[in-house]
Amino acid sequence: MIQMIAGLLLWSLVHLMPSLSPGLREKSVVSLGQKGYKITFALLILVALVLIVLGWRSTVPVHIYTLPEIVRLIAILLIVMAFLLMGAANYPTRIKQFVRHPQLTGVIFWSTAHLLLNGDSRSVLLFGWLGIWALLEIVLISRREGEWIKAVSPSWSREARGAFISLIVLAVVVFVHPYLAGVPVS
Repeated sequence: MIQMIAGLLLWSLVHLMPSLSPGLREKSVVSLGQKGYKITFALLILVALVLIVLGWRSTVPVHIYTLPEIVRLIAILLIVMAFLLMGAANYPTRIKQFVRHPQLTGVIFWSTAHLLLNGDSRSVLLFGWLGIWALLEIVLISRREGEWIKAVSPSWSREARGAFISLIVLAVVVFVHPYLAGVPVS
């Protein structure tokens, strides 16, 4: 559990630094260069992910709650929506007319779905933390960036192609989930 907490702290601090400490970010960019900063950022996030996964796998889950079976359908819908939102961050889409931060909103949907499906201690820690982190990021980034300038809507064919790719990514994630998380999708 300590590894997972360390990974979550590192993940959060690295991601929150540009909003909470823009001066530190600028000093880092000046001393490391833009490319060096991005490489360092990516390496720290990779270390955080490794710590989170190792911490997850080494923690014995303690049961906290069980929700009714009907919640499973809601969770599946949230997962599909999460992947469509996360994908929408990477291509032009009408979603961006309604959702300012689609990737972070997708993380909130994803974490909520996992909290609905998994009522054990390690799930509550991991998915609760990441959901709260994403919500905090949305608030801080919106404050930092100021007025929301909405993206132009793409053609329907481009919209459909982006949604299709997001659903393919979801299928791949479902396939690799048992190998990555050690828990099959059932």
